[in-house]
Amino acid sequence: MKMLQWLATVVFVVAGILLLVGPSHAAVVTSPVFVPTRFTVVDAGTVGKPDVVLIPGLGSSRAVWDAEAKLLGPNYRLHTLQVNGFAGAAAGGNAVVAGAASAMLPGIVEELHKYILANKMHPVVVGHSLGGLLTLLLAEKYPGDLRKMVIVDTLPYYAVLFNPEATVETMKPQAEILRQQVIATPADQFMVMQQTVVPGLVNDTDGQALIEAGDAASDRSVFAEAMYEDLLTDLRGDVAGIKVPMLLVYPYDATTQGAEPAKVDAMYASAYKGMPNATLVRVDGSKHFVMYDQPGKLDAALEGFLK
Repeated sequence: MKMLQWLATVVFVVAGILLLVGPSHAAVVTSPVFVPTRFTVVDAGTVGKPDVVLIPGLGSSRAVWDAEAKLLGPNYRLHTLQVNGFAGAAAGGNAVVAGAASAMLPGIVEELHKYILANKMHPVVVGHSLGGLLTLLLAEKYPGDLRKMVIVDTLPYYAVLFNPEATVETMKPQAEILRQQVIATPADQFMVMQQTVVPGLVNDTDGQALIEAGDAASDRSVFAEAMYEDLLTDLRGDVAGIKVPMLLVYPYDATTQGAEPAKVDAMYASAYKGMPNATLVRVDGSKHFVMYDQPGKLDAALEGFLK
């Protein structure tokens, strides 16, 4: 039980991973030049307008961006991703072979780079949670791919939230235990955990209902591998070298983060200290899923940065 409680805490902290809803019903469009195996893309918005790539978080479908996509659609061409194996999508190139090293996140970054090149884009890339980490990885390795990036509630290394002294080496044994625990947890217990942590991820009642109504539709091995790699990806020493203009949007909710927002400000500012061209915006009255809790504030910050 203690392990399950700790797992629930990590699940809460790591990345909004429990938006386990079905895949979007929008048509999936792929480039005739490059067909990705690790994600699918819906190409929408207005053709001829500037390109924006939207990446959801761990376990989430592309539907988390639906409201934002409606607002952005008239002025931008949108490429909304869904990682294969998440939220009911087939695992595809992210299928985990027992005993094999997956390197899932680097694989997604490589295919995203190829997708951008194949479509001759220079987009703004917007990522939530794990999607934000993927965006940072892309900006670190292929800075010329991005015009700008928007990161929604992502830290360069999430493990420090529950252990400020965490390193990849000290975290690896615990991350391995968590990976196996996620895979082995019975479906009914997993759903109980989902119902427990959802109120800590989002205030919006419609968002809560959507999350709680969804079943655990992600491929469990893909889900566990992505969480494992997230816990072992540390970009703290790299962000200062990322020069792509960045907007970081992060939430503050007094009911879960206490009465001192200055401490939250300091945590995010410290995490991105030394990063040039970084703009940080706090959104009050929101938990992890800012797009549900404060969609107007998120859109205002995003569109202001894009323009």
